[in-house]
Amino acid sequence: MTILVTGATGNVGRHVVAGLLAAGAPVRALTRDRAAAKIPSAAEVVEGDLDRPSTLTEALTGAERMYLFPAPDTAREIVAMAKAAGVHRIVVLSSDSVTDGDDPDFHAPVEAAVEESGLEWTHVRPGEFAVNKIDFWGRSIRAEGLARVAYPDARGAPAHEADVAAVAVAALLEDGHAGRAYGVSGPELLTQREQVRAIGQGIGREIECVEVSREQARKDLVGQGVPGFAADHMLGFLARWMDRPPRVHPTVTEVTGRPARGLAEWATDHAPDFR
Repeated sequence: MTILVTGATGNVGRHVVAGLLAAGAPVRALTRDRAAAKIPSAAEVVEGDLDRPSTLTEALTGAERMYLFPAPDTAREIVAMAKAAGVHRIVVLSSDSVTDGDDPDFHAPVEAAVEESGLEWTHVRPGEFAVNKIDFWGRSIRAEGLARVAYPDARGAPAHEADVAAVAVAALLEDGHAGRAYGVSGPELLTQREQVRAIGQGIGREIECVEVSREQARKDLVGQGVPGFAADHMLGFLARWMDRPPRVHPTVTEVTGRPARGLAEWATDHAPDFR
């Protein structure tokens, strides 16, 4: 039973590869550049690009299950190729913004393509990723020991990417998940101030939380290389979460049998990114 993992070097995909290998599953990891990819030697590595479905023939041949990183422009073609190749189960890395109608042109078309294929499907829908904190605050924490925060009282429940992957691994390996859409979050709602404190706890360093305007926060993000549209997207969620915070989902515990990792634990895992 070969399992194809697309996006195998991504924040979630690399944990999916590791989780499948730990379970003894045969893994085929898709990457654009075999030479540059840091993929465990126990996995079979194949080159291909989701934006160019014609490059996926080798990757799909003989695969029976697939973890699908979202590529909305090519999703239908990829899913059709997968079905023709004999794939019968697809787990989609999606987003809980689908339920809010916030990304009708990105994750929703991928979900639709898989659902309409007639194959077994499961959608894994994380909300905010904890790893985004590196983009938000990493540079200022490293250089100045502080985090500049817009909407400091906005609450969120950032998820550890390893927890998102663990849900995907369970859906790939176990029966009983077909037709399910799993929201994934961290274990509790925390204000932005509390999140800064949790990161400080995780890395063993006191971090000052400095409130800034939305305009300054956007400038800081763009200055760190975050595209303007992505900065606007992130800040838009924070503004909404002032009054309507996201849901805390019990998915990680229900699917994996263990609690979701908190933000301090995530920060400990990523301590080098803040030093």
